[in-house]
Amino acid sequence: MYSSLWTFPTRFFADFDRLHRELDEQFGAAAAPSSIRSVAPGSFPAVNVGNTPNSVEIYAFAPGVDASRLEVTVDRGVLSIAGERAPEPQDDKARRYSRERFNGSFRRAIALPEDADASQVQASYRDGVLRISIARQSGPQPRRIAVQ
Repeated sequence: MYSSLWTFPTRFFADFDRLHRELDEQFGAAAAPSSIRSVAPGSFPAVNVGNTPNSVEIYAFAPGVDASRLEVTVDRGVLSIAGERAPEPQDDKARRYSRERFNGSFRRAIALPEDADASQVQASYRDGVLRISIARQSGPQPRRIAVQ
């Protein structure tokens, strides 16, 4: 009888989605962190954090940073990455209209899982990517128990 009362037009939700995106752009909500463990987009260096059964793997994307200017520390379950990227040389003949590349000093702090072993950390820097591998403590492993 009144089937239109029970169905929504497909454009109904699309309009709400468009409105949500426009409000995010106007009021800056799009720059908010996507989760409790992440930071706002555009933070330097960009970081990917993952894990394997034996280690916690962190990749920090820091192109143009001299490896000797990087400092990696672990203290009380927090990994800190600090460093400085030198400004690019300026050409007096060229006029700059925009500059999006970050330069200057930076610091990032990453909370580590409780089973990360701070005494077994390896770091390497190659092609602008800082790879940090932190071993996990070997705790009690699950054991299968036969039922009789």
